[in-house]
Amino acid sequence: MADSSGHRLFKFPKPQWMTSANTRNAGVYAAGALFSIALFVFIDAATFSKSNLNGSEFHVNFVDWIPGIFSVLGMLIINSIDKSRLSADNFSYSGDGVAWKARVVLFMGFAAMAGGLAGSVTVCLLKYVVREASWPALWFGVANIASNALIMLSSVVLWVSQNMEDDYTYNLAL
Repeated sequence: MADSSGHRLFKFPKPQWMTSANTRNAGVYAAGALFSIALFVFIDAATFSKSNLNGSEFHVNFVDWIPGIFSVLGMLIINSIDKSRLSADNFSYSGDGVAWKARVVLFMGFAAMAGGLAGSVTVCLLKYVVREASWPALWFGVANIASNALIMLSSVVLWVSQNMEDDYTYNLAL
């Protein structure tokens, strides 16, 4: 089954609910909820590390914040790219070739997010697991990993939901 232009990837048609404005809005709200949960988890671990109830020598320092900063920067980069810019090119390497530039920037965004997640795993292993932190202190590293994974998931949900095609939505540019 092909659409009007004959360019379909799969044989089956797209479900109707995937093109509705309510699905797009639900995706945007779900991405915001995932991002806020990610921030809550990490800030909870950071405040507990400085508390007197911590009872250990482990604390959240600036090194623990660096992976989250990279993940948020990657999220901003990824969600600033319009999906239509990725394929709108005539394969010229000079002039106004936009698609390859958009692909490079999108790759840099995903690399920043992957680096943030890998950095949080590295910080958890080197700072908490190798030094044999007990559970309340080990939570600081686990929260960092969970926070970066939720930021990555939030970014993917937001990018997919913002770039859903809708038959009744018109993008006007001045």
